[in-house]
Amino acid sequence: MPSSLAEAGESLTVHDDAGAELSSGKLSAVEISPRVGAVARRITFPDGSLFETSDNDAVDGFLARKGRGREGIIHRMERFHPRLIAFVAAAVLCGALIYRFALPALVEVAVAVTPPIVPRVMSSSTLEALDRTVLGQSELDEARRGRILDGFRDIAALSGGGGERYTLNFRKGGAIGPNAFALPDGTLILTDELVELAGDDTEMIVGVLAHEIGHVELKHSLRQIYRAAGVAALIMVIAGDIGSGAEDVLVQGGGLLSLSYSRSAEAAADRHSVELMVKSGRDPAAIARFLQLIETKLEDRSETSIFSTHPGTPERRKAILDLITELQARPR
Repeated sequence: MPSSLAEAGESLTVHDDAGAELSSGKLSAVEISPRVGAVARRITFPDGSLFETSDNDAVDGFLARKGRGREGIIHRMERFHPRLIAFVAAAVLCGALIYRFALPALVEVAVAVTPPIVPRVMSSSTLEALDRTVLGQSELDEARRGRILDGFRDIAALSGGGGERYTLNFRKGGAIGPNAFALPDGTLILTDELVELAGDDTEMIVGVLAHEIGHVELKHSLRQIYRAAGVAALIMVIAGDIGSGAEDVLVQGGGLLSLSYSRSAEAAADRHSVELMVKSGRDPAAIARFLQLIETKLEDRSETSIFSTHPGTPERRKAILDLITELQARPR
């Protein structure tokens, strides 16, 4: 029903179109919501009735005449646009500090308290998503698969988690191309393209798989997934409601980003590969040959720089060969 607000001394009164009084109250007993841009004001009377009006200027004028004309802090900040720059800068700085200091600590806590069922659920859903969007059925022949599986089972049995923890899945890489990666629960994926790249060097493939086992043993995969989820959550907190489509991009993109690792994580996994290959009586230089293959066939000769998040291929290969020399020099 249409109604209007009228001022009567120290009181406010609401009338309908016929002039009949609907509600009234003294200013001291009436609650008036603060001004926030063009949002309608809510006026609550002592009897519980509620009146809304978008005539903010009229309400402000009434309050000013009664000595209550101060604007709400939110409205003042909204009107004074330069302050928004400061708030945005503060939000970005706060986000950067959380990313740099709080997020790594929270990731470590999450890893420490994660029950075994969580990595299994994460890995299952990730593999399902990859199979649905990127990966295809492997086309490797059984003999080639068998040779790789034999080597994989040998090194998996000697790992900290034991052979029962790890499973190897063959897939057509598609857009991923030649690759091998590990999911948090010990599920490993090896693409046909990487096998083709390695040719007849099965030891090289086994060395790569030992490297991926290292990522699982050291919980790098789990850390990366938590980190990716934390970054997505941080962006959504700062940006607010960005829509379900954008949220899906952040979450799924974070899942793919979780397959890459930091400089220290790659170096630690390289070391694990060498040590596991030595323990199994296999060629510890296999992972170094793989990196050499990347340099020559894929033309990846990038050196480490302050702008990179992964060790350069030549640097990694040198570190592996130095480690092999060190292990061979140790007394037996």
